[in-house]
Amino acid sequence: MSQYVVEARSRTAQGKNVNRRLRVAGRIPGVMYGPGKTPVAVSVDPHVISDILHSSSGHNTIFALSIDGGEQVNAMVKDYQLDPVKGKLIHADFFALSMDRKLELSVDIEIVGEAKGVKNAGGIMDVVTRSVDVECLPADIPESIQVDVSQLEIDDYIRVKNLPVNPGVQILSDPEVVIVMILPPVKEEVAGEEAPAEEAKAEPEVIRKGKAAEEEEED
Repeated sequence: MSQYVVEARSRTAQGKNVNRRLRVAGRIPGVMYGPGKTPVAVSVDPHVISDILHSSSGHNTIFALSIDGGEQVNAMVKDYQLDPVKGKLIHADFFALSMDRKLELSVDIEIVGEAKGVKNAGGIMDVVTRSVDVECLPADIPESIQVDVSQLEIDDYIRVKNLPVNPGVQILSDPEVVIVMILPPVKEEVAGEEAPAEEAKAEPEVIRKGKAAEEEEED
């Protein structure tokens, strides 16, 4: 469980001008909502939210959120917006969690190891799918799902149905979707063989042109 604590402040005034002044003051607007809770407009420190989003569990991080110094609730960043030019946080939505209620969310895939087909045969590893959808209780949310590719040879692959997960985690994504596969090495010599063939075709043309020129001179 995350040790992050977000101290939020309730806000009543809203609108573009109000939000602009809020950001100038070093905070960003947001909304906190959840099952059985009335949505509350809040403001938060963007640096704390940025630290949460860049942590090992990212947007799936569970943290304690308190509004105006009140009771702390478990929450997650449900959505956020970035400035399209500067890339800074400008808004965030927070979802208050019930620890006994399952969630549906996306979890990143983490590739582990070096495939035999890459190491020994010069193959190319193609990561096709980088995240999957899962359902689980908040306490069972994995930081990532590790996929060990060390035993994969050329043309081997791993599908969603082959992913290792804890009993409390149910994968919702299509089980037949490919996660990672090992492609054969690119045959660069094919391109090298075509060039001499073209050169060989070009030489007779030069010779024929020479003979034609000679015949015209004789005529």
